[in-house]
Amino acid sequence: MTSRRWSAAGGAAGTAESGAGLLESVTGASLMVMNDAQTAAPAAGPSTSPAPTPYAFVPGVTPELSPAERRQMMFDSGIPEELHHQLGVLGISPLAAKMGIIFQEMTVARMVATMPVAGNEQNAGLLHGGAHLVLAETLGSIGAVLHTQGQKPVVGIEISATHHRGITGGLVTGTCTPIHLGGTLTTHEIVMTDEQGKRLSTAKITNMILDPSRR
Repeated sequence: MTSRRWSAAGGAAGTAESGAGLLESVTGASLMVMNDAQTAAPAAGPSTSPAPTPYAFVPGVTPELSPAERRQMMFDSGIPEELHHQLGVLGISPLAAKMGIIFQEMTVARMVATMPVAGNEQNAGLLHGGAHLVLAETLGSIGAVLHTQGQKPVVGIEISATHHRGITGGLVTGTCTPIHLGGTLTTHEIVMTDEQGKRLSTAKITNMILDPSRR
């Protein structure tokens, strides 16, 4: 089945006809139907554009991507091809992609990613506290997966964060390093900083490594 991708300007999506233009959802929110030129991913290989492909999402709908689209989305998110097979059936978390998280480094020893403030604010205009935690859990969980070389599933069992200062614009960088890498549990610290290197928050996540034979 071919999925439609939409750019939502708020609220849950209703029904829509194909073709470009603005529509009204059942909640009154504006929906922009994205045409093929806006949504088509390159046929193969990593994107050479500095900006990621503008994939769009509908609340309550998991994007249905073809293998080629999934591969390109992972390239656009900064994931090197040699890690694609380790990252699960969706490849990149739809939530991480929707929030604009782009990976800069992906190793067991160090995970780094950026996330824009724009589009991820709370009602007062500051970066949402939950966005800090999404970035932290994304980095810590993938760090745990890489520790197992993608051979075992991992699940987060605890996460916490301390917020040091707010931010209203620009890019946030999350840097994740392991505190403990065991056979059953991993614990990582993730530090979020602004573009001047000032610390915004500090998070800690513990993941449990599951036994695949017991699932």
